Amino acid sequence: MSKLLITPDSNAASGKLISITPASAGWTYVGFEVFKLSEGQSLAQETGAREVCLVLLSGVADVATSTEQWRGIGGRMSVFEQTPPYSVYVPSGDRYRVEAKTALELAVCSAPGSGGHPARLIPPEQVGIEIRGSGAIERRVHNILPEQEPADSLLVVEVFTPGGHWSSYPPHKHDRDALPDESLLEETYYFRVRPEQGFALQRIYTDDRSLDETLAVKDGEAVLVPCGYHPVSAPPGYDVYYLNVMAGPRRTWKFHNDPDHAWILSANAKP
Repeated sequence: MSKLLITPDSNAASGKLISITPASAGWTYVGFEVFKLSEGQSLAQETGAREVCLVLLSGVADVATSTEQWRGIGGRMSVFEQTPPYSVYVPSGDRYRVEAKTALELAVCSAPGSGGHPARLIPPEQVGIEIRGSGAIERRVHNILPEQEPADSLLVVEVFTPGGHWSSYPPHKHDRDALPDESLLEETYYFRVRPEQGFALQRIYTDDRSLDETLAVKDGEAVLVPCGYHPVSAPPGYDVYYLNVMAGPRRTWKFHNDPDHAWILSANAKP
């Protein structure tokens, strides 16, 4: 199995299905966890030197930090409702506690922090919604924690790709600290697939093909993108959701399209 494909631990007593740390990924910035909590179950953690974005993928919960508390947040019961989620930003040097009021799927996104921003709720109405691309590369994007909103390192976004469509397409990369042309950002993809017996395809490759892998990704799996181009395909009949977490030395998303495929942008431009 590819080292870039992370499978869930469905037997974890803590409810932790996915655990990606900088050490386990072999990189510097991005951490990512997914928990499935039963009603009444809770999760409490210290943020330490890392800032955190808690994304309520589905379900309802109470969330508290050392200074703030929000009760009964959440509401969408499946990511495929395509309504923006509730999320909570927690700075480094803080702590959080999440109590599930219903069955809860929770993503914990993390990156190095400097404690420069207070804890805050990110409600659905503050999540930017956009439709990118057209035709077979049209997809729906929810900008949960974009670079225009305060954070130290984290960038968080979710994408809905209908069956038969492509996303993260044309293939692009962001693996060089070469601003203003390109930024260096590590990235994780967390996938959900409907119906759940389906799969998504993700290719990850570099210009010199020293890395060139094509992954069949099942519902609930995650993918590491340490470098290279990384397009995604949703096979006909299967809708694909993924949550992206990005972080790097500078908090900006500047990507470089694969020159071989950049012409697709003009060919698919809306009139």
